[in-house]
Amino acid sequence: MQKANMVTKTGSQPKRTPAGLPGKWELFRRDIKRDKHLYILLSPYMLLFFLFTVFPVMISTFFSFTNFNMLEFPEWVGWENYSKLLWNDDVFLIGLKNTIIFSVITGPISYIACFVFAWLINELNPKVRAFMTLIFFAPSISGNVFFIWQIIFSGDSYGIMNGFLMKIGIIYEPILWLQNPKYMLAIIMLVQLWLSLGTSFLAFIAGLQTVDRTLYEAGSIDGVQNRWQELWYITLPSMRPQLMFGAVIQITSSLAVAEVATALAGFPSVQYGAHTIVTHLMDYGTIRFEMGYASAIATVLFSLMLGSNLLVQKLLKRVGE
Repeated sequence: MQKANMVTKTGSQPKRTPAGLPGKWELFRRDIKRDKHLYILLSPYMLLFFLFTVFPVMISTFFSFTNFNMLEFPEWVGWENYSKLLWNDDVFLIGLKNTIIFSVITGPISYIACFVFAWLINELNPKVRAFMTLIFFAPSISGNVFFIWQIIFSGDSYGIMNGFLMKIGIIYEPILWLQNPKYMLAIIMLVQLWLSLGTSFLAFIAGLQTVDRTLYEAGSIDGVQNRWQELWYITLPSMRPQLMFGAVIQITSSLAVAEVATALAGFPSVQYGAHTIVTHLMDYGTIRFEMGYASAIATVLFSLMLGSNLLVQKLLKRVGE
């Protein structure tokens, strides 16, 4: 009888690790039981997040392995779409090259510019700070205001850039800025940088406002001697969440550029000089309706974004070390 009781007690105890501590699943179950009211409050958001974010990504990944044209039932083709994408689709490779060049140049520059401008503006008095924030943020909330760059880089002699260069004698005939593959990608980068002071800029402003001022006093006692050391050891570590949020926004916007490219250079652009992964996705997804192939393009883009975000997250963890 005593042995039976011991067996019952042993069977009712939770599984433990070799060190005698509860396992991960047991700790997770205890956390859910303890904070069940929090999970209940989070459940509507999590449900919507799963239905409109996680589930579409899963469906898109599944369709990337099929031949699906929106009319017939999907036909499983395995890795055929990816093989065609990487080895037989020269236009996609051009778009991939342009996207990587675009993101490598505009992503870090716009990220650093957002923080530097936010850092400088944060030192101003509140009224001037509010006015300067509006000035820098205005291009990103002005809709299609970037169309003004079509006037600046117009291909005739009435274009502002052509008119200026001809007046000072650098050129003698108009340049087709937005039809020449040699110039169009650089112009789109310039316009994207002009538009980049948006959500990340506001997040950095908010993050700088929430830094505890007493940390600077403690830092001066501990040996922090100048503003650069304050920035590295106090300011940046105190606003890691805003830095991560800004990085996600800038990476996503730099890899998903399409609207500016199609508006300025046309769709498709001359010799695909401004072609990107997203414009290639638009071509197959919204014009040709080859949804299986378009899903493969979207999956490749998602993988690039995910990998870039994970890399940046690891780098940001080293801030202040």
